[in-house]
Amino acid sequence: MSGGVVQLKDEGSQQQVAVAGAVAGLVSRFVIAPLDVIKIRLQLQVHSLSDPLSVRGVTGPVYKGTLGTLKHILREEGLTGLWKGNIPAEGLYLAYGGLQFSAYTYCSHLLDAIPQPYKLPSPANSFISGATAGACATTLTYPLDLLRTRFAAQGCDRVYPSIAASVRHIAEHEGPGGFFRGLGAGVSQIVPYMGLFFASYEVLKPILSNSPIPMPFGTSDAVAGVIASVLSKTAVYPLDTTRKRLQVQGPMRSRYVHRNIPLYNGVASTLLQIWKIEGRRGMYRGLTVSLLKAAPASAVTMWTYEQAMAILLAMETLGEE
Repeated sequence: MSGGVVQLKDEGSQQQVAVAGAVAGLVSRFVIAPLDVIKIRLQLQVHSLSDPLSVRGVTGPVYKGTLGTLKHILREEGLTGLWKGNIPAEGLYLAYGGLQFSAYTYCSHLLDAIPQPYKLPSPANSFISGATAGACATTLTYPLDLLRTRFAAQGCDRVYPSIAASVRHIAEHEGPGGFFRGLGAGVSQIVPYMGLFFASYEVLKPILSNSPIPMPFGTSDAVAGVIASVLSKTAVYPLDTTRKRLQVQGPMRSRYVHRNIPLYNGVASTLLQIWKIEGRRGMYRGLTVSLLKAAPASAVTMWTYEQAMAILLAMETLGEE
């Protein structure tokens, strides 16, 4: 197995990996927060200006495109509207980043220990490790993801006055299961997404590192992260939309910025309902801004991770001298 192909998982201790992953998550979240809010608003919208539903007396704001949504939020809610849900999101990205990279390296080392002739090829190793890491990190941090979505879905009228109030309200009116609405869609999405992402990244990174063509963004790590993320995100996007629709179910559903969010129950039935009523367009609503978000987010995440790991390794070396 080539050392260059598995460089990501061969560097640093578990503690260093966790710290570098957490730092990467925090920096990435700060950069893409406004795009994340725009994406969520578009995903929760069940109609657009050109859809028949918009002329059937359906109330609520109508967004059209990324720029239109951006202008609407700035006009109606101000600049801070683009960072709604940022506090639980920062906690989400902090925890998710550390858990994801830790689980990835741990699983990779377990698979590397498999003796020949049963040892898996590198792409399969990366796919399984990435999928496992994504499933573990998604499940453990899902309540924060749900809170992020609910706060991002709030318009000028505040549904929850604070994070503490939202936790109390969900626990009281929806029970423990309320914090995990849409988890099935989240895991169903993240397993193939992270598997494809890490497998693509590990394959692309050594190829781009040796490319004679100068890389944009200044590093092959960032470019590999961008390409891997775009490919993976597009493949699983309908499940991401399903997850967002399920996360805002509950007694407060009619109070979000979109007053006409339908009632959904279950991953399969939600997918079928969206397809039946809104068609393919509904399944992929917000994909453009999602890809715009995924590219810089993945580039920043992987670049920051590599830089943070390099700093931690350098500090360790200095400490040993």
